[in-house]
Amino acid sequence: MLLACVKTEQKKLRHSHLWAAFLLIPLLPTVMGAANYVNNLGLLKSEWYSLWTQHSLFYADFFYAPLTALYCSCIWRVEHLNYNWNHLMTMPVSEADVFLSKLLLALRCTIMLQLWMWVLFLAAGKVVGLPGLPDPQILIWLFRGSIGAVAVTALQLVFSMLIRSFAVPIALALLGSVAGLLASNSGLGLFWPYSLMLIGMNANKTEDMVSSSLGFGVSTLVFFLAFTGFGILWLKRKDVHAA
Repeated sequence: MLLACVKTEQKKLRHSHLWAAFLLIPLLPTVMGAANYVNNLGLLKSEWYSLWTQHSLFYADFFYAPLTALYCSCIWRVEHLNYNWNHLMTMPVSEADVFLSKLLLALRCTIMLQLWMWVLFLAAGKVVGLPGLPDPQILIWLFRGSIGAVAVTALQLVFSMLIRSFAVPIALALLGSVAGLLASNSGLGLFWPYSLMLIGMNANKTEDMVSSSLGFGVSTLVFFLAFTGFGILWLKRKDVHAA
């Protein structure tokens, strides 16, 4: 039944133009990061590592969460229109399947966004004249950031479920990212979900920010399970007449 729900959700998004936003918007942090790197070559001398600090600074801090929020708002948009919420609540599928199907699509979006960001990072490195390829450690940071990103994805899906407005969850994602930057810089990043992606990607840092892989993994898992569990529980208790 979960697979059938996933296919249904895919059909809802088939005619959207989200692909354009996810292809074009990440170009902004790529250009900004490359320009910042080129303009500070006197200070940034670690080549690929230095470019990563600038690229991840803009992407992870200001663009990733709002882009994810945009996708999550689109996923729930149909249910928030007219009386489609009542239709959703009367479908012969479990609330868990409904939420998890949307979550799987949102997580797929996160993975694709991260892969696209990596392609843009490599392209930017070649444009600014960096030799060879980046150290594999940077790819590990990208993968680790993708793990941390699942907590933000689950939270944004909950926001888009609870809030009928299309734009408000996106604004909350931007505010959460700014707060996440402050939290990670103050050493409290593991206690704020928006910081986990920044910490995992080592955003704007050349030294590894993850002092404990166990702590990072536990924090991500706890937030992810908490937001996912809340989303399913809320759907189970939602009144069919509240559309």
